[in-house]
Amino acid sequence: MAYQNILVQDQKGICRITLNRPEKRNALDNPTWNEIREAFQWIRTHNDIQVAILTGAGGKSFASGADINTLQQRTALQILYSGTQTVLNEIESLSKPVIAAIDGFALGGGCELAMACDIRIATARSKFGLPEVNLGIIPGGGGTQRLQRLVGIGKAKELIFTGAIISAGQAEHIGLVNQVVESPEELLPAAEEMAATIQKKGPVAVSVAKIVINAGANTDLASGLLLERLAETVAFSTEDRMEGTTAFLEKRPATFKGR
Repeated sequence: MAYQNILVQDQKGICRITLNRPEKRNALDNPTWNEIREAFQWIRTHNDIQVAILTGAGGKSFASGADINTLQQRTALQILYSGTQTVLNEIESLSKPVIAAIDGFALGGGCELAMACDIRIATARSKFGLPEVNLGIIPGGGGTQRLQRLVGIGKAKELIFTGAIISAGQAEHIGLVNQVVESPEELLPAAEEMAATIQKKGPVAVSVAKIVINAGANTDLASGLLLERLAETVAFSTEDRMEGTTAFLEKRPATFKGR
């Protein structure tokens, strides 16, 4: 497909999506959100893609959030019917793992976009925050909900109430970021290395594990454990399970087929 604001590259089963508005610090306007959604819908339907990497061009921002000019012009009803949450929900519920490779600012909607991904890797110079209260509004793309699930309710309240912008090191310390690399040159190799590691595992098992983890985070322990048992039953019914156990016993790498 032809995109104006993003780049999409399929590299041997690892799809890289790059926000490509460096002159706007990769600000997230409606056309960009629509293209992000289209790209992830395309990934959803292509079984040969096993992992996605989401990153930003330019080195200054992963995504700097909404364009303030457009925010000032939007009406209350436009906010009510905004599709941002829908796009982020689709990323979070994608059956394939999504890694956010973050260099620079991930603020507002950009931070919410990163939080919808499964794993976040950032450069040491990156900054994170949900500063919407400075504009008299609140995070509206899932920030109030996803942040507390990642870092705890107390820290989420602190960051959202104060609009604080924190360093990558602080973000890693509180659990918002999984890994920090020192230089921008290390970022994509680190993300690609993790993607390649995941790619070698049983794709059905990884997909089912993601479903159960996400569902279990929003339910009680007993219900989560039941979901886990049912999901494990599904995994045991696959050809991949037989291949994985046979390969282990034969001391060879497994060749998974996603069946």
